[in-house]
Amino acid sequence: MENLLKLYTTKHLLFALLIVAALVFPLVASTYTLRIITMCCIWSMLAIALNLIVGYTGQGNLGLGAFFGMGAYTTGLLMVKLGLNFWLALIIALALTVILAVLIGLPTLRTKGAYFAIATLCFNIIFTTVVIQWDALTKGQTGLMNIPNVPAIPLPFGGQIDFHESLAANYYLVLIFLILTIVVIYRIVNSLTGKSFLAVRQDEDLAEAIGINTFRAKLLSFTVSAFIAGLAGGLYAVYLGFIAPAITSYGITFTAILYVVVGGAATVAGPIVGSFLLTVIGEQLTAFGTLHLIIYGVLVVLSIIYLPMGLVGAYQMFWPQIWQKMKRGKVHAA
Repeated sequence: MENLLKLYTTKHLLFALLIVAALVFPLVASTYTLRIITMCCIWSMLAIALNLIVGYTGQGNLGLGAFFGMGAYTTGLLMVKLGLNFWLALIIALALTVILAVLIGLPTLRTKGAYFAIATLCFNIIFTTVVIQWDALTKGQTGLMNIPNVPAIPLPFGGQIDFHESLAANYYLVLIFLILTIVVIYRIVNSLTGKSFLAVRQDEDLAEAIGINTFRAKLLSFTVSAFIAGLAGGLYAVYLGFIAPAITSYGITFTAILYVVVGGAATVAGPIVGSFLLTVIGEQLTAFGTLHLIIYGVLVVLSIIYLPMGLVGAYQMFWPQIWQKMKRGKVHAA
């Protein structure tokens, strides 16, 4: 019984849910449900990326949509224009996304507070404008269509995994990348590097005074965040087979902020919980027509007011107290 509290930590619950998702969803879910859950996984990766720089490092990055779009458009263009397969296109897209993140991060991360947020927002607007205006390359407002699927993967004992025919195969692909992202982020935030991110968030001047290279910590967090966002973008492009300039806009960043805030900032599980919950609720509310935006907004505002730490943050704070009261009650009853 003493270990029961440890058993129900967020990370165990999260991985239990992921295992259930991996084994059960493709078997019991309808096509519509499987598509929604697959998109939830992609949005979770984007929210995780934002949480690293905003939640753990405390830097108000409003340009993440540009890196999501960079991954999506670069992957899609390399596949459509040059005929590269998905894996090579994705690697190149991620390399270019990292280079862009470093080039943007070097000047903008020297600013602080609202100045950094404004700088990244301006960068995002410029990036979206370039995508819209460069019609010869990106097809502008029309969007890039007919992006090929992931090539089939041959199995050692015959047969193959066909991503063109199987929706479940696409689901598993995205889920695997989500799990890998969670593992990497978990290792980062629980390392000395992660502790330096938190130190920067708490008090950047004090962190600098005790010997932490705060600029390097911010640049690393910014770059890793952009890498994950680019990865999510690449998966988004091949999953839907179509991308438009809207996916590069700052609106994507603000949506990810909602996922992080509702789920719980500076927690590993929070962005995932928020992404799944709000995506599913948003889909269900579409039955109300344009009214669904008002309902959705009210739900988000109520969540922010009454659960300022997010769902996972509230769970982590209150569950130990509840458990202790339950344990004392059992002792008294005995």
